[in-house]
Amino acid sequence: MRIRSTATATATALAAVATLAVSAGIPAEAAERATTRPGDIVSSVPSAFHPLPGQPTNTKAWKVHYRSTTADGAPNVVSGTVIVPQDGRTGPRPLITYAVGTVGLGDSCAPSANLPYGTAMEANLIQQYTLRGWAVVVTDYEGLGTPGTHTYTVGPSAGHAMLDAARAAVRLPGAGLSPDSPVGIIGYSQGGQASSWAAELQGSYAPELKVKGTATGGVPADLLKVAASNDGSFGSGLIFMAAAGQDAAFPELKLDSYLNPAGRALVSGMKEHCVAIDAIAGSFKRISDLTTRDPLAQPDWRARLNQSRLGRTAPAAPVLQYHALADELIPYAVGRQLRSEWCAKGADVQFDTIWLGEHVSGVITHSPAVGAWMADRFADRPSRPDCQGVSD
Repeated sequence: MRIRSTATATATALAAVATLAVSAGIPAEAAERATTRPGDIVSSVPSAFHPLPGQPTNTKAWKVHYRSTTADGAPNVVSGTVIVPQDGRTGPRPLITYAVGTVGLGDSCAPSANLPYGTAMEANLIQQYTLRGWAVVVTDYEGLGTPGTHTYTVGPSAGHAMLDAARAAVRLPGAGLSPDSPVGIIGYSQGGQASSWAAELQGSYAPELKVKGTATGGVPADLLKVAASNDGSFGSGLIFMAAAGQDAAFPELKLDSYLNPAGRALVSGMKEHCVAIDAIAGSFKRISDLTTRDPLAQPDWRARLNQSRLGRTAPAAPVLQYHALADELIPYAVGRQLRSEWCAKGADVQFDTIWLGEHVSGVITHSPAVGAWMADRFADRPSRPDCQGVSD
């Protein structure tokens, strides 16, 4: 049954790639070629990048659809935005592949739907990198802005989407990037999971990318521990969003069969809205309030959630990992455990504790340090790992 379902998913995804390419005016033979390699451009159209409505940035931008890979290895199509400064720079321009934090499950929440209008939540952070002369590609993730439900919190899918976004940016005609462009991986919160997965996968999935380092923060490295911490709290809506995302990637989990009427209504509404509404609607609810039985107690659910657990593979390039001590959504201990596991496997990890602030503020207050750290990696300066004596 698994072989048949995977083959069907592959055929469906390949057909979707070809259909999207042809509808974008790409010749049929080119559309067929576009299904062959992860990171191939399926379509591209001019877009724009505005951190605030109407704010000029001296950049060119494109919305792209590109070939990527699901968590189970089937081909899919993901959208994103490529942003390139127009500063006359020559030579290989550094490229950041950037993953945003949680924006929601509705297609209107996708970064590519908001970056052109100055309504994307992390646009000012992205601008810090374009002002340094770096190109940035921002993935929309699987199912966010493309058909189907967003596979929220499915780590391997997100890691593939980030790495293939970098490939797509390098291959985009007119972007001026090259296979020799040094690449940095950056993300926080949901983007922290995605960037950490990209770091772990890069050596095997995209070894040709010239990755210089990964800056990853507020990482939900162990979804079962994160769910236990948020059950019944103001962050409990994230549990149900994550359940919807896992179910989208793995329909055999049959989330609907676990939900009571209130749970089905909540999850259905979440699929149409963005994080501000979803977080409020789902806050202070326990899993037991919205289910007839707890899916997280079931072996198949636990196995799929553990498939997204980080720490099994050492990133090939240096890592800056940062986490707020008072993080109320992703426990600090979860971040420290990931650091310990990476260090034990010989990774080059610098761990920064954010002593003041909480989850959301961490991405803002630490962004200057992230930019400086990545600039050092692009300049080939020595990293400063601090794994010695790690025992937690």
